[in-house]
Amino acid sequence: MPKKICVEDAVGKQLSHDITEIRKGEFKGRAFKKGHVIRHEDVCHFHRLGKQHVYVDAQEKGYLHENEAVVCLAEAFCGHGVFWEGEPAEGKLKLQAAHDGLLKVEVPELTQINMLGELMCATRHTNTMVKAGDVVAATRAIPLLIDRKVVAAAVSITSEKGGILSVKPLKKASVGILITGNEVYHGIIDDQFESILRSKIDSIGSVVKEVAFAPDSSRFISETITRFIASGVDLILTTGGMSVDPDDVTRMGVIEAGAVECVYGSPVLPGAMFMIAYIGNIPVLGVPACGIYHTTTMLDLIVPRVLAGDRIGRKDVAVMGHGGLCLDCKTCQYPLCPFGK
Repeated sequence: MPKKICVEDAVGKQLSHDITEIRKGEFKGRAFKKGHVIRHEDVCHFHRLGKQHVYVDAQEKGYLHENEAVVCLAEAFCGHGVFWEGEPAEGKLKLQAAHDGLLKVEVPELTQINMLGELMCATRHTNTMVKAGDVVAATRAIPLLIDRKVVAAAVSITSEKGGILSVKPLKKASVGILITGNEVYHGIIDDQFESILRSKIDSIGSVVKEVAFAPDSSRFISETITRFIASGVDLILTTGGMSVDPDDVTRMGVIEAGAVECVYGSPVLPGAMFMIAYIGNIPVLGVPACGIYHTTTMLDLIVPRVLAGDRIGRKDVAVMGHGGLCLDCKTCQYPLCPFGK
């Protein structure tokens, strides 16, 4: 282990660890870096930091210095689309997004790693949208010297997954919007959905290819969806006809068009009557009326995931009940809020 000696006796020797300096309201950071050769003029600085002793000897065999350890951890934790750079400080490194996309965290593996002790990794929530350069996690070796076996165990946990953090780019989809309902189709009321959905699609980098209107007819809805698919759309959004009234036939029309894996209903508010189905590999998302009256709904949680390549099933939807309650704030702060997390 490093030997503790008086600062005055350490002149000419190398520090075995970083020394932190804190000046309230002014500065917190590294005053002296590991490996710094202590000079006579440094002695007074150490005393001002309250340091009468320092550690200078080499570490024991079988242990890694905190800065060496955290580099091993960062390398292991970073999957596709996540990187680290720079030098570690006080055994800590930040991990960043290499490009825009959807952050994915392997939560069970993260928990296993944090159960090991002597090291830690803190992340943002999985399925969070991030921009290139955003910090998505930070990892740290907790003691000055860390057992190599602990570091090896953490690295081993990540090996099968190729990292525990990744950022998946979103597909730039061609989107078809089908607005259903007799009252809109026959011009009795004005449609309110198109502008809302266009704005949401534009904001994530995709393009609305076609908008169509349909009456409350499952056959008409099915035929329109089939035409959308033939035209080459990658994603279909349907609106209206999602509740329990007898003339709400949108789901039936989607199924008649060939949908499988149809999940209707979600433990998310707003969005309890949301639908997710697939026709081949094309997602069909049924948006209930709440999409008009609420700024953020189940749709905002699901669209990034399907465009990142997730195939959403019943279990994926079921777990969203935890964190699925929107507080309907007067001014929507999403995504800087608990909704969907």
